[in-house]
Amino acid sequence: MRHLLSLLKHLSVVAAFTLGCGLLSIHAAAQTAENTTTSAESGNLSIPAASSTDYVLRPADVLQVKVFKEEDMTREISVSTEMNISLPLIGNIDVKNRTVRQLEEVIRQLYDRDYLVNPQVTVIVLRYAERAVNVIGMVNTPQAVPFPPERGLTLLEAIARAGGFNRLADRANVKITRTDEKGISNTFTVNAEKLLDSKSANLWSLQVDDVVFVPEKFF
Repeated sequence: MRHLLSLLKHLSVVAAFTLGCGLLSIHAAAQTAENTTTSAESGNLSIPAASSTDYVLRPADVLQVKVFKEEDMTREISVSTEMNISLPLIGNIDVKNRTVRQLEEVIRQLYDRDYLVNPQVTVIVLRYAERAVNVIGMVNTPQAVPFPPERGLTLLEAIARAGGFNRLADRANVKITRTDEKGISNTFTVNAEKLLDSKSANLWSLQVDDVVFVPEKFF
């Protein structure tokens, strides 16, 4: 009887050990599957780094997408407010924070993956979305100054395009108001007088939709 009880205890230990190993194997397999799914969802696309001078796409930009020797796949499309475009076979593409050259590479890789052999893709901006900064206050021609496509715009350039400072301008206290993607506004005070007298004029680069206010100087 004592021998039988010992045998049963031994079998219970073996069963528990086997069950534990099985659970560990199942967990490991599930973890592997999860990692594989995550890797597949990432797309494994190799996107080149953007240069600081490259044009970053914006909503309402109108693009022409062409694939060499595939005329029926040429499309003229507008970037949506959600920063998407849609193309034959590959569907929707997220273009947020991407440049024209980066988008070309993304499209090329997506077509090359499943549909075409070594496709040559060209993306052209047919019409740029309206881009401007507002210059108001003590300048000769307060206005919305167009933001040049594919290049930046400095504070002094924007003021010059608004007719320059008038005689009442307080050049030492120019205000720049900038609103970020979350709708939060920040205002910076810039001494434009010093910018005019130094080599640092390019340090204050503006962004699209900035508001430049030149206050009146009180004597």
